[in-house]
Amino acid sequence: MTACSLHLAWDPALAGYDFGPGHPLAPVRVELTIALARALGVLGHDVCVVSAEPAPDAELERVHDPRYLAAVRAAGQDPDRPPPPGFGLGTPDDPVFPRMHEASALVAGATLAAVQAMWSGASEHGASIAGGLHHAMRGYASGFCVYNDPAIAIAWLLDHGAERVGYVDIDVHHGDGVQAAFWDDPRVLTISLHEDPRTLFPGTGRPTETGGPNAPGSAVNVALPAGTGDAGWLRAFHAVVPPLLRAFAPQVLVSQHGCDTHRLDPLANLRLSVDGQRAAHAAVHQLAHEVAGGRWLLCGGGGYALTEVVPRTWTHLLAEAAGAPVDPSTPTPPEWRAEAERRTGRTAPASMTDGEPATYTPYADGQDPASPVDRAIAATQAAVFPEHGLWPA
Repeated sequence: MTACSLHLAWDPALAGYDFGPGHPLAPVRVELTIALARALGVLGHDVCVVSAEPAPDAELERVHDPRYLAAVRAAGQDPDRPPPPGFGLGTPDDPVFPRMHEASALVAGATLAAVQAMWSGASEHGASIAGGLHHAMRGYASGFCVYNDPAIAIAWLLDHGAERVGYVDIDVHHGDGVQAAFWDDPRVLTISLHEDPRTLFPGTGRPTETGGPNAPGSAVNVALPAGTGDAGWLRAFHAVVPPLLRAFAPQVLVSQHGCDTHRLDPLANLRLSVDGQRAAHAAVHQLAHEVAGGRWLLCGGGGYALTEVVPRTWTHLLAEAAGAPVDPSTPTPPEWRAEAERRTGRTAPASMTDGEPATYTPYADGQDPASPVDRAIAATQAAVFPEHGLWPA
């Protein structure tokens, strides 16, 4: 019997992962998420909210080069000096800030604490809402990400008895760092649904990227055209993700829930609603129970509509993981709206819904060769389905 349904690794100190004023990855988005979840009663007695310790170097080195850790530590100790060259630090995306190593290691430590609680059976699911930093590479920072906490958690699982790990990334940007970490490892299936790399950072994630020579078909990429909304995105997800996870049969599911797929996000070009994102969270949760015995680690990720989107969609995610979904018609609490507006200067949404149906037509019901979404699905299926004993629809 698990002690709680959901282990949420959270501490206000996680807001210390802060690239400074004006940077899109503002920590207020996570603080407002926790505040909204509390105000709506999501973090009830079945949810264990537990602080975490920074991940020690030995854990970070499961994924990262020790020389890179040293560079991050040195940069954060003296942010006024130019950072060591060659490590992706000091760029507009990844500017140096004081105690950068310590703050980044705390994010990784939170994700490790969540995965350890889940894997040990102390909780049914684990959540690290401040995590999901999926762009960080072995030896350099990239795309607002210093240490790759999902990859570190997956590497920990592999070293502690997991033989097959499924990773599903629904951020608008390609999950390139996690894919790179396990490119040639047949024990890890990485699936990323993202905006077409021809129109968005990081410029990778084409269907033809399918894994290394020892792991053919282990990397799966669905590159969706700019402008894709709920119906197209959900159609693509259900055409690709469930059949592959069922075939792979992972013992644990790790997911990254970047919410920058929303139509209000300032950095990308997909057109999902909070309702479509909520449907995606529910689908991932259902798959965790179907294919992985309920063993599920969920992380945050991107999302830059700080007031309008991130707190609502991630509160839905936490509620879904806790087994007590929030009715989309629920009003947001007035005290939370006041706090959000005070902290961001933006009008906070009055409801937990965008008023969208979040419905889709299954791809198996018939394909349209003229549809850019259907062409993206077909390209992914053709690239990887045969490697898993499946045939494109």
